[in-house]
Amino acid sequence: MNRKDKKEQKQNEKEMTKRNGTHKLDNRINDTVEEVKQTLQNEIEDIQNELEKLLNDLKNKNEKIKELELEIADYKDKLLRKAAEFENYKRRTENDQLNILKYSGETFILKLLPVVDDFERSLAHIDNAKDVDAVKKGIRMVYNKLKKILEEQGVKVIESIGKHFDVDYHEAMMQRKDDSVPGHTVLDEIEKGYLYKDKVIRHTKVIVSEAKAEDTININSDDINKNGNEDS
Repeated sequence: MNRKDKKEQKQNEKEMTKRNGTHKLDNRINDTVEEVKQTLQNEIEDIQNELEKLLNDLKNKNEKIKELELEIADYKDKLLRKAAEFENYKRRTENDQLNILKYSGETFILKLLPVVDDFERSLAHIDNAKDVDAVKKGIRMVYNKLKKILEEQGVKVIESIGKHFDVDYHEAMMQRKDDSVPGHTVLDEIEKGYLYKDKVIRHTKVIVSEAKAEDTININSDDINKNGNEDS
């Protein structure tokens, strides 16, 4: 092999080596590009999956929000209805209470009306009545009926005559001397007093006996004994 051939051979080998190196580089570049493409593809798929998941979550949350909004609207409607019902109930209750107060005496008045009827019948015949005893009897019957109605309502006469004067039940209008009874004894009634259940609604206006000397002595003795007991 001459020098020229050797030179050409060496040149060919260099070119072959260069082509092989270029081919390997191209292969590595292609492999790298494929790896990058695959990585990007995987990341894109992950992002798409995550985005799809977020969209589904958002959709579910929107649906939940709509459900909650419907529930809130329903509760609000029920609350408004209840408020309106309560106002109506309150108004009815107030009206009922006012009516109870306004017509509280209705039952009592209905019981009194027959007594009024009896009085009117008696008055209609009293001028032409010839039997005075019958008239008295009729008036007494009407009085007893009225008294019974009052007692049924809890109204009672305060029994006073012969009782010791008591400021809780009596109002002294005058005094009168009477040696047959102790001092401060109720001798007579000027105007009857009444109890309504356990409450005095009108004190009895009374005449009481004058205090006697022995009453004053007894009072002073009681005071002395009381003071002596306190000192001891």
